[in-house]
Amino acid sequence: MPRSPRVPTLREPARRVPVIAEPDVLVVGGGAAGLAAAVAAARDGASTMLVERYGHLGGLATGGLIILLLTLDDGAGRQVVAGLCQELVDRMTARGGTHYPPRGEWDSDDPALVERARRWGLVWGSGPHRVRYSVAYDPEVFKLEADAMLTAAGVRPRFHTWATACVVEDGRITAVLLESKAGRQAVRPRMVIDATGDGDLFARAGEPYEHEQVHPWLWFRMAGVHEAESAPGLGRAFVHTLGDGHVLVTWGGEGRIDRRIDATSPDDLTHAEIACRRAAHEAAERLRATVPGFAHAYVTDTATQLGITESRRLTGRYVLGRDDLDHPFPDSIAVTGHWTKYACTYAIPYRSLLPSGISNLLVAGRCISVDHRVHHATKEIPACMATGEAAGTAAALAVRGNGAAADVDVPALRAALRRRGAIVD
Repeated sequence: MPRSPRVPTLREPARRVPVIAEPDVLVVGGGAAGLAAAVAAARDGASTMLVERYGHLGGLATGGLIILLLTLDDGAGRQVVAGLCQELVDRMTARGGTHYPPRGEWDSDDPALVERARRWGLVWGSGPHRVRYSVAYDPEVFKLEADAMLTAAGVRPRFHTWATACVVEDGRITAVLLESKAGRQAVRPRMVIDATGDGDLFARAGEPYEHEQVHPWLWFRMAGVHEAESAPGLGRAFVHTLGDGHVLVTWGGEGRIDRRIDATSPDDLTHAEIACRRAAHEAAERLRATVPGFAHAYVTDTATQLGITESRRLTGRYVLGRDDLDHPFPDSIAVTGHWTKYACTYAIPYRSLLPSGISNLLVAGRCISVDHRVHHATKEIPACMATGEAAGTAAALAVRGNGAAADVDVPALRAALRRRGAIVD
């Protein structure tokens, strides 16, 4: 095996790091999963802190402009994701910030209804299609309501902060080190939830994982589209979004960069940011030049976060696999459909949120313990919120017990999730 090139090193001087908080639960990552985890833990009585590297909540659901909840149903007319995700939909709807088909249309194969859903980006994959319970929304309304949910629950948020390392002693994370413009600081939590999407915490804690490279995307929005509802290509090259004359260009206008990237490499990310931004504006120029109604359209915003679908995935106490399709589990804590497939569900066992080694760590969101195929379902925003809600609820239960995630009473966890409206079976 060839040796890795030798990298020069230096010895960092020892220093004292101020401890700024000692919460019951520390949630690292403020995307959809982290939001749900922090709200659930705090509502269940745990003192909770959330650390997020950007200046807002939502992650790819806001900054990534992946502003489609795909999907809250099983592809056969039955809702399978509810709980905090449904609460957020309700809150955004009250502000006029959503579009989705009414319940009476779910599972309809009426061509006109299916076409309308497709034009809003609510139907994907190969047909024959039916209407899904998927939701288009305004990311600014998402941010506002996410802030409100966090504040009302009593969570302590900390934006513009990176979790860069953790201290592990006797199989527990005893401290998480943070970096920000305030310098290096530390938090001493009783329970930790890794909702970073890339598994930053479990990787630093030495837990095993699988690692994928992906083609990144940069979604963007355009305004000034004349008669957008009848523009050729609607539902394929671009979709309706909230706002008159606005469209969302998904997948960066289908512009791929020259190679797959490692989403944990800053060099790869830098290359992809520049290449994807260039490709997005080239796609906008093509639309202006070739599609009726786009002659005076303009780019309002490109996503501030690359559309990264996958990087690290925990190898936990149970790896949910493709053979588990429609399989029930006694420790199921969430259910998800599949955004491109119909009548297809995965029950997600609690064990897929549990690392093998670190006793006070839970994992939520797109880096939970599943295989590459199942990941295509569990990475979506509704599923991430469902696993986040389960992780937050479990963390609060662990705090009231012996502080070990694996020792949480699973029937009590499932009952608590059901009481707040989550679907676990």
